[in-house]
Amino acid sequence: MKMSAAEISQVLKEGELEKRSDSLLQFWKRKTCVLTTDSLNIYADTQKRSKGKELKLQSIKKVDCVERTGKFVYFTIVTTDNKEIDFRCSGEENCWNAVITMALIDFQNRKAIQDFKTRQDNESASPGQQERRMARAP
Repeated sequence: MKMSAAEISQVLKEGELEKRSDSLLQFWKRKTCVLTTDSLNIYADTQKRSKGKELKLQSIKKVDCVERTGKFVYFTIVTTDNKEIDFRCSGEENCWNAVITMALIDFQNRKAIQDFKTRQDNESASPGQQERRMARAP
């Protein structure tokens, strides 16, 4: 299953998020974020959108530790290599954590369907293997 360029780059949400810095003092820094169907793009400069970081959905394991306190919703993105990235967003906005979680689920579902279809195509391409499997069946 090949995805078109329009599907890959479809913008799901765009706006501001605050990211906790990795430095010792761990300041919250405002970032412009663009969530697409395959990645979360994080930009330091809201006008130019230069020097951005791209966090591919395939490298995200889960959205974790969602907590609402006062006017902020705090959440953590856990990557496949077990790194944690802390974010917060204003509680009045559409919560980013829910949108990111739904995008991640959609991405994983599309990948599972693609893997299944690839496996099916590979099995139908080699009929000898199918006969061997039938011979083993009770």
